[in-house]
Amino acid sequence: MCGIAGFCDYSADFTNEAPMLGEIARKMGSTLRHRGPDENGVFLSRHAAFAHQRLAVVDIKGGKQPMTAYTGGYRYTAVYNGELYNAAELRAELEKDGYVFDTSSDTEVLLKCYIQYGTDCAEKLNGIYAFAVDDEKNGRCFICRDRFGVKPLFYSLSGGRLVFGSEIKALFEYPGIKPVLDRQGLCEVLGLGPARTEGIGVFKGINEIKPGYFGIFSKDGFTEKAYFRLTSHEHEESYEDTVRHVRFLVEDSVERQLVSDVPLCTFLSGGLDSSVITALAANKYAESGKTLSTYSFDFTGNDKYFRPTAFQPDADKPFAQRMVDFCRTDHTYLECGNVRLADCLYNAVDAKDLPGMADVDSSLLYFCSLVKKKHVVALSGECADEIFGGYPWFHKKEAFEGHCFPWSPDLSVRTGLISPEAADALQIDKYVNMRYEESIAQVPALSGESPQEKRRREISFLNIKWFMSTLLERKDRMSMASGLEVRVPYADHRIVEYVFNAPWSYKCHGGVVKSLLRDAAKPWLPAEIDTRKKSPYPKTHNPGYEKIIKERLRHVLDDSYAPVYKIISKDAAEKLLGEKSDYGKPWFGQLMAGPQLMAYILQINYWLAKYNIKIEL
Repeated sequence: MCGIAGFCDYSADFTNEAPMLGEIARKMGSTLRHRGPDENGVFLSRHAAFAHQRLAVVDIKGGKQPMTAYTGGYRYTAVYNGELYNAAELRAELEKDGYVFDTSSDTEVLLKCYIQYGTDCAEKLNGIYAFAVDDEKNGRCFICRDRFGVKPLFYSLSGGRLVFGSEIKALFEYPGIKPVLDRQGLCEVLGLGPARTEGIGVFKGINEIKPGYFGIFSKDGFTEKAYFRLTSHEHEESYEDTVRHVRFLVEDSVERQLVSDVPLCTFLSGGLDSSVITALAANKYAESGKTLSTYSFDFTGNDKYFRPTAFQPDADKPFAQRMVDFCRTDHTYLECGNVRLADCLYNAVDAKDLPGMADVDSSLLYFCSLVKKKHVVALSGECADEIFGGYPWFHKKEAFEGHCFPWSPDLSVRTGLISPEAADALQIDKYVNMRYEESIAQVPALSGESPQEKRRREISFLNIKWFMSTLLERKDRMSMASGLEVRVPYADHRIVEYVFNAPWSYKCHGGVVKSLLRDAAKPWLPAEIDTRKKSPYPKTHNPGYEKIIKERLRHVLDDSYAPVYKIISKDAAEKLLGEKSDYGKPWFGQLMAGPQLMAYILQINYWLAKYNIKIEL
């Protein structure tokens, strides 16, 4: 993976200002060094300035960027962040059309795919990607993002120029782009956060290319267009054929994503999703006489303080060890202590440029920093629950009857913290409801569905468009903060498209949650893993962590100049501080309860101060 940044203007000539503009591009790129610590490069043309920070994964010597190719007397230059999993097929297809390749990198495949197919190139790609191409023939910049937004791409239109970057921090290095938070941005953070409306970068004037979209910037301005959308259609295969189809797609996706010229590992919790990925990867490695490396994560004191809940019915470690023995992997157990977990809350904001999933973010950031000491690429079981229907809100009566995002049904926990002045100005409930209704209107309908099936399709769509995007953003920023590339085989668009249209009676066959994946995985897993109940990403149950968070929040509340007071009521925060935490009543997802709400306030306060954010109510 890498970091990309740059700006362009096809109504101006950069030639006379080349040294100064090149330095701006270099500074933008340098903010992304953590994403690509191996190499960097800057490209300047008459109309564009691109910067690239490279994490070398495939073709270490030949894949340098920015990469330029010449065809028909015209120059095309690309900066690219991602991996193509069908690069070999595309290379063969392009060679038949007369293209000659100088490297074995997927960057060159991507660039020549654009030269051959133009704006239709994205439909050819299977992978995770965000890229920009300076196209001299057509006098434009083409920017594009993968179908589900695994890789980020933010942009701003400033002074008639398109300014873009893998992370928001890169845009702030461009003159005139400042961290300003208006009412929309505040509603995003306080009403939807840590989720975020696709296309919105929270800061005023900062947007993102939506998943499955490309953009074209020329002297005529900027336009965006969708090249991918989920569609609904009748599923005609039998259950048995569907299981076989899923088995093929999952196995093929994992095999494609094992391609790497650097050390690769998997994350292994002992749950169904990560165990499938690990079993397939370990089998493939064994065929080559190699041993797969695996990692699992836990927290200091969980062996003592863990208590089963409806969300986390059992601890991971015994199941992870079962898979280690079964697959014969080289396994490492990683553990995070209370102070480290709390300290990394601020590092997580640095990585994301936004407040996020509190200690769910900070723990992943820390664990990824440890994995990176030995490995450059990891495979993760992320996204399976959104695709195969693993979350409790796929089943709960409240999700079917509620007119809200099912992972955040009670906004009062949030709105009760907002200062009266901010609450009157923002109207959080109306904003969140507007975003919800916008999303429901986008659900691809299927005629003849029962009301219950229609609602299940809506819940599935919301999970893919919102919750999955939130977790993918978390995974990208927390891993790339250490230059670790994490791949997500379940997010292969072929799997998502296919399973989206499988009926619920298949996804919960015989009343068994995620039965479609479980039955597909039977040849690969021990029975006790295949039938294990869902247990989400682990979190600490150690009361020492909550004590630290309360102490730090007390310190903030005692500071009358704390920036969070611009939007948060001190009395409400004091009340929260004095309440007994209820870990069983999350305000977002399954893991974020009382301690995470306090940590979220800490993150917001740190974020406002670090970026010196101007608030416009």
